[in-house]
Amino acid sequence: MTTGTSDTPLVIPVFIPHQGCPQNCLFCNQVSISGKSAAAKEDDAALVSRTVTEWLDRSRHRTEVQVAFYGGSFTCLPVGRQIRLLDAVHHFIQSNDVSSIRLSTRPDCIDAEICDLLLEKGVKTVELGIQSLDNHVLSASNRGHSCEDSLLAAGILKEKRLQLGIQLMPGLPGETTVSFFKSLQQVIAIKPDFVRLYPTLVIRGAGLAKEYENGKYEPMTMNRAIALCCRAKERLESAGIKIMRMGLQASETLEKELLAGPYHPSFGELVAARYWFRRVRALLAACSPGKKLHLQISDRDISAFVGQKRINIKRLQKLGLEKRLKLETDKSLKRGELKVVVD
Repeated sequence: MTTGTSDTPLVIPVFIPHQGCPQNCLFCNQVSISGKSAAAKEDDAALVSRTVTEWLDRSRHRTEVQVAFYGGSFTCLPVGRQIRLLDAVHHFIQSNDVSSIRLSTRPDCIDAEICDLLLEKGVKTVELGIQSLDNHVLSASNRGHSCEDSLLAAGILKEKRLQLGIQLMPGLPGETTVSFFKSLQQVIAIKPDFVRLYPTLVIRGAGLAKEYENGKYEPMTMNRAIALCCRAKERLESAGIKIMRMGLQASETLEKELLAGPYHPSFGELVAARYWFRRVRALLAACSPGKKLHLQISDRDISAFVGQKRINIKRLQKLGLEKRLKLETDKSLKRGELKVVVD
């Protein structure tokens, strides 16, 4: 393994926008979402090898390195194509320069035989684009698979002991608050290793763009998206499930092609700020009148606690609660942890 001092894993991205996917989902325009118009081609495993080499040359101080195939439904590719791409990375695993491979795919493109191949080639993590576990929502989104397909695929991946990630898209056509949280509860029951939350956006060139322009689809407001994701974050973290990301990765292409929807380049930070505000407000509400709350948090959480443009401080001031709070940082605390002392 590459030697060095940093414990932060290095993830080397390889983009394969929409390759392998048999479906044109209503919300999807992978080129705009990923910001990549070029991708590994049929005979281009050499491009994968070159990409990995270039990243390794720039980052020789990581104890863990993972190559990630993003953008397409990897296991929907022809098996020979999968093997060529995986083999382009596998020799780096054999030489201990790369730790493992991660990829994303559709639930209906997973079975036990495919999982055995992935394990043989050094794949550690598979992310399932489940999006919803409501069959009405999946059908309205032209997703092409069912809730039952998702549950079956997740079960196979866990049985094969592959690390499981699940992607959810709040705000899809036909979804309600009730159906979203029902899907979330089913995801929690699956016990994945992590979850990504991607609020639905209207992207030029996607089928959803026509629905939006014809008045048949109304995207979530920013406030609603933040509120839903904040509540989802609370429930997932209470269940011990890590949230890997909230909101799509910012890119010039995405911002250029975005028509509508709750997009912000730092959407995750907006949710984190709302999350901290809800926690602190609940703690203050539980304090007896006249008591002061001493709160210690990790120094890495201070930005989220304060919020963009000091939004949380302003909220507390407006509620007359700021003077009842004393905030300190403690470098010994992990991110998300807090200590509370009532004076």
